[in-house]
Amino acid sequence: MSALAAARVPVESPALGEGRLAVAPIGDVILEGGDVLPDVVLAYRHDGQPPPAPQILVVHALTGSADAAGDWWEPLIGSGRALDTDRCGIVCSNLLGGRYGSTGPTSVDPRTGRPYADAFPGLGARDQARAIWRLLDELGIDRLALVAGGSLGGMVALEVALERPPDVDVVMPIAAPAATGAMAIAWDHVQLALVRRLGIEGLALARQLAMITYRSHADLDGRFGRAQAADGRFGVASYLEHQGRKLVDRFDPHTYRVLAGAMDAHDIGRDRGGVAAALRRLAAAGTRLVGAGIEGDILFGPAQVRDLVRAARAAGLRSHYRRILSTKGHDAFLVEWDQLDRILRDALRRRRRSATGVGGGAASRARGAVAAARGAPAASV
Repeated sequence: MSALAAARVPVESPALGEGRLAVAPIGDVILEGGDVLPDVVLAYRHDGQPPPAPQILVVHALTGSADAAGDWWEPLIGSGRALDTDRCGIVCSNLLGGRYGSTGPTSVDPRTGRPYADAFPGLGARDQARAIWRLLDELGIDRLALVAGGSLGGMVALEVALERPPDVDVVMPIAAPAATGAMAIAWDHVQLALVRRLGIEGLALARQLAMITYRSHADLDGRFGRAQAADGRFGVASYLEHQGRKLVDRFDPHTYRVLAGAMDAHDIGRDRGGVAAALRRLAAAGTRLVGAGIEGDILFGPAQVRDLVRAARAAGLRSHYRRILSTKGHDAFLVEWDQLDRILRDALRRRRRSATGVGGGAASRARGAVAAARGAPAASV
């Protein structure tokens, strides 16, 4: 099923291991800013094994969908692949505020009977992470062996781990920093100004601008150089206009505003005493962090991911940096399959060593304490 079809999936009982898109109600959601979203639903897909098999959460980027296994990360998910559906369960949700089945600006506000449109409130990656945990609770998933995502997905992955540190073994942000920096906010400012002022036309232009930040000098120069069509137009200009039209066909300006705003608001240290204090929460629970940076990324470059890993180590968190070599720029996390395969397999191996007692004492103690508080036996992994 395509990502666009996800928007038409009916709400139904939670489905695990069925490898298809579904939608689950998670109730009313109170956002950080105080706004209340009533009767929220999240679209999701779950492939592979149900609990007690290890569960893996994959989080999509800005314009993605819940269909990781059938679409944007398909080469990594399946039998014998890095995220092995013979051994694990893999779940992906369309983010709160998204376009493909989850409650967002194109959804009908039950209080008015009309689509939210520009009345949909701003939200952040933390709101999206909390909504994901509500979904996981509905699905009966209370532990994650790994949570991974790229770009906005990496930001949400960090927040998922920070919301329930003892329940996440490994968090793997790819091309995502601890907090969105001024350069990325500046890019988004121009994109959002275009959207606000020009609507659909502005969305197409915003996408063109964004695509420049998702690519690299080597990629664009290697693919297009100074090539021109018969009408004298540069090839790279035609490519960007094509990408703008493609997004307009499948997205909308209000959703773009909400999700780009979530990226701008990202800061794991906000209201937690700073980045170091936030990371100490993960260290105390025994969670591990694998940060993957992309060489040539001009949006969230490798230096920002290295800074996150260094901060995590300073906070006592078992952390590792992995480098993705690519000419594709920021979007390498959607194309460099061999490197991503190795990085994901390594992250899961680290999780298994921790879970079987090699360096995993802190995690075991933290999870045992949480389980005891819940009146349940401590889970073994």
